[in-house]
Amino acid sequence: MTLDPDTDLILTREINAPREVLYMCWTTPEHLVHWFVPKPHRVTSCELDVRVGGKFNTTFEVEGAEMPNNGVYLEVIPNEKLVFTDAYSEGWKPSPEPFMTAILTFEDAGPGRTRYTAVARHRSKDSAEQHRQMGFHDGWGTVVDQLEAYARGLAR
Repeated sequence: MTLDPDTDLILTREINAPREVLYMCWTTPEHLVHWFVPKPHRVTSCELDVRVGGKFNTTFEVEGAEMPNNGVYLEVIPNEKLVFTDAYSEGWKPSPEPFMTAILTFEDAGPGRTRYTAVARHRSKDSAEQHRQMGFHDGWGTVVDQLEAYARGLAR
């Protein structure tokens, strides 16, 4: 994958949990709700249909405000890669104001460890800069810490 420094934000971490467990955390609503947004914010609704064209719908509560985020999966390779976007919702209905496409990869990094890469791909340099200013690296970094802690509890 060729990254564009103007439109792509990237976070890579080595996580102390097997990639199969991380993938399960990303693809199972009852797991995703525990770590997907930085605390104290929370996920109030999650509907996942993990297949190309299937829905990736979440709703967050941030400081009392509900924030729906509906999208679809573009690519699904079990335990290796997930790609989803908010450019479309279920049924390939175009979104009026898409924000990004997420590209997640899970690679073995030794026994029980995973090299996790998350790319947030934006349609413009301005959109990527807006996401950077919103705190992409801190927010997504916090979420990865929460994911690792949750996944390690499952992997025991």
